[in-house]
Amino acid sequence: MNEIQILLVEDNEGDILLTLEAFKEIKVKNSIAVVKDGVEAIEFLKKQGQYADRPIPNLILLDINMPKLNGIEVLDFIKRDEKLKTIPVVMLTTSSSETDISACYDKSANCFITKPLDFGKFLTVVEAIESFWFTIAQLPKTAV
Repeated sequence: MNEIQILLVEDNEGDILLTLEAFKEIKVKNSIAVVKDGVEAIEFLKKQGQYADRPIPNLILLDINMPKLNGIEVLDFIKRDEKLKTIPVVMLTTSSSETDISACYDKSANCFITKPLDFGKFLTVVEAIESFWFTIAQLPKTAV
């Protein structure tokens, strides 16, 4: 399998480290790019500025509560863009609000996962994400 390109959009440094450690632990052949707010996420996806040479991701892990543009606004941008809309977007957030869940699915999120606080349980979530999105599901080819 080719290297998996993942974009993690997360503003919490602790959650970034936790996610990177979990992917390292399960030994997925991947490249994880991290951006810390919604504006950076859009710049990354549009290949602007410092992100001009970065590959389009195969999967986006997107938090909801972020500065500048929140995750729901970023999700809306992605799913309205003809070049990006087929990229699976997994909402990976601490929220379990029915309002947030509904809003994300209304904007065509592919999945909504509430982050467990326990690392062992979080590792199980990351393993499930990897297993489903990179072993079971067939993903469209992304533009470079």
